[in-house]
Amino acid sequence: MPVISSWATPWHGLEAAFVIWNLCLGFAVFFLSRVLALLYFINNIDNDTIQTRARKRLIPETGLFLVFFLTFLVHVLLKDGFAVNPDTQEIFMQPFKYFTNLIEMPAVAVILLIGVVGVLFGILKTLLVRTWRKGIWFAGTGTVLTVLALLLCAGWNNTAYYPSIADLQSSLTIKNSSSSFFTLKVMSYVSILVPFVIAYIFYAWRALDLRKINEEEMEGKDHFY
Repeated sequence: MPVISSWATPWHGLEAAFVIWNLCLGFAVFFLSRVLALLYFINNIDNDTIQTRARKRLIPETGLFLVFFLTFLVHVLLKDGFAVNPDTQEIFMQPFKYFTNLIEMPAVAVILLIGVVGVLFGILKTLLVRTWRKGIWFAGTGTVLTVLALLLCAGWNNTAYYPSIADLQSSLTIKNSSSSFFTLKVMSYVSILVPFVIAYIFYAWRALDLRKINEEEMEGKDHFY
């Protein structure tokens, strides 16, 4: 079998774990998962003690998430990006590439803005309104939209979504990494099922969440779910 790729360093990619910006993103995802978990507890557990503790814990977890996420986001928008010449497919470094992508793709910028606002709204209203418990729906949806926008920003508009620092021309783009026309056609038909999958996930979670978890249920032998 021919060798089509090889490691450029003896670290085999582990050097990425020591890049400060990668660590910022990792910590942002870590603390965001804790924030979403707390919002889920607030929405689904009918216990005053847990409610109070979750809301109290939500403040530091949100602060840490915002520090790491905003640091990473500002860095990405201001850094040089891996651009692709649409005529020659040559890959080169372009200043403010990802910020430029948002400017040139306003729909993606709007999705990113709605996602960030949704996350912040879900968190802040949960903290400010003691009786409001629906933050997970706004923050969860906002998280999905934010991640989608960042992925589109990294791959669309003549951008190398999987760059190679060792050899720029070995970076992966949507064009040079796409499958055959037949495969893409089949995948396009399969993607039609995505809305049905999302609808099923929503239905399943909604069925689980119709009744709040309480102390009596957890102490009993039978559980609603």
